[in-house]
Amino acid sequence: MENFQIRRLKVEDAEAITKIYAAITRRPVEPNFQRVVETHAQSGEEACFVAEHRGKVVGFMISYILTAGFGETKSAWIATVGVDPDCMGQGIGAEMAQKIFEVYQVAGIENVYTTVRWDSTDLLSFFKTLGF
Repeated sequence: MENFQIRRLKVEDAEAITKIYAAITRRPVEPNFQRVVETHAQSGEEACFVAEHRGKVVGFMISYILTAGFGETKSAWIATVGVDPDCMGQGIGAEMAQKIFEVYQVAGIENVYTTVRWDSTDLLSFFKTLGF
């Protein structure tokens, strides 16, 4: 996909992100999911991005900072990621991840983690290509 832009997550993106998440999972989204997205959008320290194509949100990646977790002084976690099923496989997720890595590198955070279900082969493959 050409001409997509990566930008910081805004509160008003929550509805579009909820729709993308529902399209990926093919089931109803938890009632508080949109509120959680809005909360991340309001945080200034976390690196959360959306991909936009022609004014429409087509992807999202939400991360957060964990302080003093498991012996680390500070680390970052990618909590959730999603790309509109019609736009998958075009490098959108990788570009958002790269932005997140850049933000945390500047902040002095050396380690970025995530968790993936063992049977989510598509996500496992995606994160493996990112170096996880």
